[in-house]
Amino acid sequence: MYENDTIAAISSGLTESGIGIVRVSGPDSYNVAAKIFRKPNGGPVDFSVPNRVHYGFIIDVSRETSEPDIIDEVLLINLRAPHSYTGEDTVEIDCHGGVLVMKKILDLLIHNGARLAEPGEFTRRAFLNGRIDLSQAEAVIDVITSRNDKAMKASVRQLKGSISDKVKELRGRILHNTAYIEAALDDPEHYSLDDWKDSFSEDVHFVRRELNTLIDSFRYGKLIKEGINTVIIGKPNAGKSSLLNAILGEERAIVTRIPGTTRDTINESIAIGGLSLNLMDTAGIRKTDDLVESIGVQKALESVDAADLILCVIDASSALDAEDMDILDYIRDKDVKTLFLLNKADLETVVRMDEILNSMPENKRECLSISALTHQGINELTKRIEELFSLGDISYNDEITVSSLRHEEQLRKADSSLESVERSVAEGLPEDFYTVDLMDAYTSLGRIIGEDVDDDLVNEIFSKFCMGK
Repeated sequence: MYENDTIAAISSGLTESGIGIVRVSGPDSYNVAAKIFRKPNGGPVDFSVPNRVHYGFIIDVSRETSEPDIIDEVLLINLRAPHSYTGEDTVEIDCHGGVLVMKKILDLLIHNGARLAEPGEFTRRAFLNGRIDLSQAEAVIDVITSRNDKAMKASVRQLKGSISDKVKELRGRILHNTAYIEAALDDPEHYSLDDWKDSFSEDVHFVRRELNTLIDSFRYGKLIKEGINTVIIGKPNAGKSSLLNAILGEERAIVTRIPGTTRDTINESIAIGGLSLNLMDTAGIRKTDDLVESIGVQKALESVDAADLILCVIDASSALDAEDMDILDYIRDKDVKTLFLLNKADLETVVRMDEILNSMPENKRECLSISALTHQGINELTKRIEELFSLGDISYNDEITVSSLRHEEQLRKADSSLESVERSVAEGLPEDFYTVDLMDAYTSLGRIIGEDVDDDLVNEIFSKFCMGK
């Protein structure tokens, strides 16, 4: 147990709801809760049996009245350490979900010996008490902030220990080989390195292959977690804002016949096919003397480099002009997935798809005909986006998806260390050279699950949590 005090906080949302939850955790949580709880017959609660639900009332014992000052009718659950969320004695009070009621119960708990929990302190205690590791603690906040089904499923798998189990497995192989080398160097009579290098090399190769599978999953994991950054670009009046509204199904952006109406970027998000699409409508790209509009054009161009997908909108009702060609030239060499959209299909079209695609490299030859005004082709567009970012044959029950940049960095460090081991083997260096890099890889992987991490990093991770979690 890392602290001796008892903490309390509202764990449900601080808004009106059917049920509210106030949580107390720490060595004195039973005593604190017992002071403000009474059974229907007026008697005290019996916490001698753990994991029980008790029905009764929260009372304000600070007020000296002939009759108990009842605050709310509640259910009280007592959980005995270590079988609780934090690994400590814990009491959860299920009350009516009024903000005033929840605050009043929290005030009573604090007045009777608890202190207000810091953001993420319940989960931090679970981590420091060894009930979960750091990767599982990070998964808690990912579950809470999930924006789509795939992100939620990936976070739940991580919470159940998918990443932890894999990291521990790989660390076990590294540690076994390190220990064997050390034993052979200290006691060569009983441990021989003569016929060992082949199996050792196979082990290192296996671990590197597993690491690279995890590293490769980060690209998809990041998209699952953060969404597909999608930039809508085109010249003024091509129909970019109309396209944004059509995809969202609501009038989010102002649409007029006046070129240059959109001066700044507009950001919205929508879920498609289990993924989040982060849409950015940009200012029409053209040369202009208007200072405000020129800033918007520059921001539009800069947004392309940070995009996962470009939707290039072209007014198919008028011939391609210099502004269109400048835009095509700009995105031609960008290493970003691109869909060209011939808009205004409800009008007579004069632009052919081959005019666009023939000038593009092989990886940028997808063009769709749409009408943002009538929504023609919008369903086909969203389906194509889903296909472009499909996770293919990944099984959500079995595969591990890395979505944390911190995890990916440590995986790359571990892989780099093992690459050095392979290089040392190839160059015929003495075995004691291997152990340094092996232990570097072991340490890097350990940081994923919370071993050998700085307090500053732990504080930063848990500071992102809400007060009651």
